[in-house]
Order: sequence, then C-alpha cells, then structure tokens
Amino acid sequence: MITLGIESSCDETSVAIIEDGRKILANVIATQIPIHQKFGGVVPEIASRKHIINIMPVLDEALDKAQLKLKDIGQIAVAYGPGLVGALLVGVSAAKALAFSLGVPLLAVNHLEGHIFANFLSHRQLEPPFVSLVVSGGHTALVDMKGYNSFSMIGQTRDDAAGEAFDKVARLLGLPYPGGPQIDKLARQGNPEAIDFPRALMKDNNYEFSFSGLKSAVINYIHNAGQKNISINKADVAASFQKTVIDILVCKTIMAARSTGMKTIVLAGGVAANSQLEERLTEKCRQNDIDFYFPSKILCTDNAAMIACRGYYQALTGKFADMNLNAVPYLELNDSYADDQ
Repeated sequence: MITLGIESSCDETSVAIIEDGRKILANVIATQIPIHQKFGGVVPEIASRKHIINIMPVLDEALDKAQLKLKDIGQIAVAYGPGLVGALLVGVSAAKALAFSLGVPLLAVNHLEGHIFANFLSHRQLEPPFVSLVVSGGHTALVDMKGYNSFSMIGQTRDDAAGEAFDKVARLLGLPYPGGPQIDKLARQGNPEAIDFPRALMKDNNYEFSFSGLKSAVINYIHNAGQKNISINKADVAASFQKTVIDILVCKTIMAARSTGMKTIVLAGGVAANSQLEERLTEKCRQNDIDFYFPSKILCTDNAAMIACRGYYQALTGKFADMNLNAVPYLELNDSYADDQ
C-alpha cells in the first residue's frame, strides 16, 4: 500500500510517500523559518499564504523522489488538527482534491498522534504498548499508547507548552527564532546549577505540567538584573532554564512509566530534538531498565512521513474521512474525525 501524507499545521509544508506503513520513499519539507525569523515567531497569515505557494511544488518533488505517479497512490493522509487554522486548511484542501480526483480513500490524521508515529519510521522493531512523552511548541503531554489505535492521556500541560517556553525565553535572551535549538546550543556553555528556577506540580503521582511560572521566573530574573544594572550570564540562564524543564519532563515521564508498568518510553515532538533531553532520558531509562526510543532529527519536527505512517495504521481499522473534512485547530489527542461530525 502506497500512502501519500500531507502536513501543513504550522510553518512547514511537507508531502511524503511511504510504502506499507514504515518505508519512506520520499519526505519533502519546505520550511518557512527564514521568513518568520524577522518577526521572532510564526505569523499565521504569512504561513498560510506560503503553504499555498509551496504545496504543489513540494508534491511534485515528493513524487519525483519516490519515482512514482499520482496513479500509484493508494490513499491520502492529511493532518487536520491541531494547528493554525489557515495553514491546516491548505493541506486539507489539497488532500481532499487529490483523494477526490484519484478516487482513493482520505484519512484525517491527528497531528499529535503523527508525532508519536514518527518513532515507527525510525525504529522498525518498535511496537506498542509504551508511554510517550509528546513535547513540542504547542503541546506537552504524557500518553499511554496500548495499541496502534489506542491512546489515553496520562497528563498534559495546564498552560504553556515546553517548546513555547523555550521560544519565549530565547527571545528574552535575544536569540533568533526558533528558540529551542538556540537555547540547547547556548546552554552547553553555561552552568546549569547557576540559578535555581521553580519547578511546578512536582508532587508524586501528578502527571500534569505547568511552565508558565517558570517562564515568569526567568522574565523576573532578567528584568530585576536590568533594573539593578547587573549583567547576566546568558549561557547560565539558558543552562539553568533548560535543566529545570528537562528535570520536570524526565521525572514525570519515568514516574508515568512506573505507574503504568510500561517497560518502553517513546519521545516525540519538536523538542525531542533537544540533545540534553535525549541524553537525560537515555540515562534514566537505562537506570530503570526501560527501553527508550526517539525519532531521527528530521522526523522530530513537523513532517508528512509521520502523518502518512499514522494514516496507514488508521486505514487498517477502516477509519476513513469524507469530503466534509474540515480543519480543527484545537483538536485534542483523544478526539477523532468521527467525533467531530
């Protein structure tokens, strides 16, 4: 089965083609980072317009790389939420047009589920069940995945996502967008024990996250130093902030695995590319005799291969969408296309 995936939830226009669920034939990603850097973050209207410009050239390039024609495609999978509504609509419209014109099934994929499925593309031996930490610019959640189509939320953020906190702290430090990789790089030059930032919701058996207070603490630290004309060590701020976030993520993830009895942990989402997070989880999982998996760097960020992979396993259950499919910007992890009709 040849599945074509489309991803346009934020500022990457991506089309991928995979074979039998796990073999990537093509995964083309057109990023808009240089465009949005001048604004310090993604401008939704600009992102939507660039998706319209990019979608057909990216589709043509994916078909060329896979050495296939449109007639070879067996089904179309598209991310329909969560994300920026205008950006999502470009991908959904393209997917519906392709499915209709080719006479092939359409699959509506939850973008967050797609991030988890990126691991199946990086690790052919990986199978459920496992606990997944999904951590990105818009979401931070712990998910109990008992099967390919069985998800239950263990805990999620009450306010800011970890990736959002990274971007905002990076902006305070004068670092370019996207902030996550910049903080990761700068933190290696600093002392992670230099500043004691607060850790919220750290009681036993609490699987919820909150990064708003941490973000405010960093803002106050920088502003207070400025009012007193005290210079700050940006590397120390970055290292201390990053260590605090990672301590919270790792602690709760290991705790969730223990409480569910899972012996496998899977990392997913854009922040999965953070080198310190990967190193700390690898270490803690080894200490607790837990298998640990994370995607390759290119599959951590938004991409269509993960959408196609998720769509393939949805198709095995007969969960297809119709031409009434619409973008759902605030889609939750446990929501489904059928529930939205």
